[in-house]
Amino acid sequence: MSRKPLFLLAFLVLLAGCHQNASSTPSKPASAASTFTIRGQVVSTDATHVTLDGEQVPGFMEAMTMDYKLADPSVVSELHPGDRITAKVLADKQGDNFENVRLKDIVVIAQARPDYKPPIAYHVPTIGDPVPDFKLLNQSDRTIHLDQFKGKVVLMTFIYTRCQLADFCPRMSHNFADIDKALAADPALYKQTHLISVSFDPAYDTPKVLRSYGGAYTGNYTNEKFLHWDFAAPPEKELPAMTQFFNVGVTPGDSKSLTHSLSTVLIGKDGKIIDWYPTNEWKPEDVLAAIKKRAA
Repeated sequence: MSRKPLFLLAFLVLLAGCHQNASSTPSKPASAASTFTIRGQVVSTDATHVTLDGEQVPGFMEAMTMDYKLADPSVVSELHPGDRITAKVLADKQGDNFENVRLKDIVVIAQARPDYKPPIAYHVPTIGDPVPDFKLLNQSDRTIHLDQFKGKVVLMTFIYTRCQLADFCPRMSHNFADIDKALAADPALYKQTHLISVSFDPAYDTPKVLRSYGGAYTGNYTNEKFLHWDFAAPPEKELPAMTQFFNVGVTPGDSKSLTHSLSTVLIGKDGKIIDWYPTNEWKPEDVLAAIKKRAA
């Protein structure tokens, strides 16, 4: 598999203010907008909308092609047919239906137009790629680095502790907890493996916060010793290099939230990538089987 660079452009979009409906028909009661994250390929655009061939969005819609209103139409000039994007979907819930569906915080992760060179190039993790020796500060306020785990099979994912989307960071952490328990049932296998959850929110996810978060997911809370599963964050100045290498797109959201893509990677004993899981669709039992095969 050849390496194909992905490019990311982050567009921070301001929502327009609400406008009163002048119709004599009584308006529906206002409701807070539901927020989802979508990936897909741009089919076409017009002045105010983008037609997107979107992947499945759990809790919102199946995979399909549909038109989305742009919260900020000015970004349309940066979108081209064939571009792959991630974006935040805002939708107002009315009864059993969603209305006023719009996109914001659009991130172009793969460009179809080669004539524009963005300032940031994102690497696509590929089987056999050597993983750089990134350094992180873990839940015990100790600096760890990836090379220290050579000789073990490492499963690593990216999260941040304030994530509220159940199918994103919480799902990754629950999956890791299942895998951690399964590995612990085999002491020999346990010694040959290690788990790392990397936060891309180092300003908030301090060692104290990560220790509390990690203890809750292991189920040992304050008694957790973190011998097999580290929760850590890179220094802020080194964060871009790490997220770019592992193809993690992160943009600021509302109320100090972050819109982000997913990235889970399996690293072999030699420090090279075995497999990469860029979505939330991987199953713990499948990854566990891959770990056992490589650790044997």
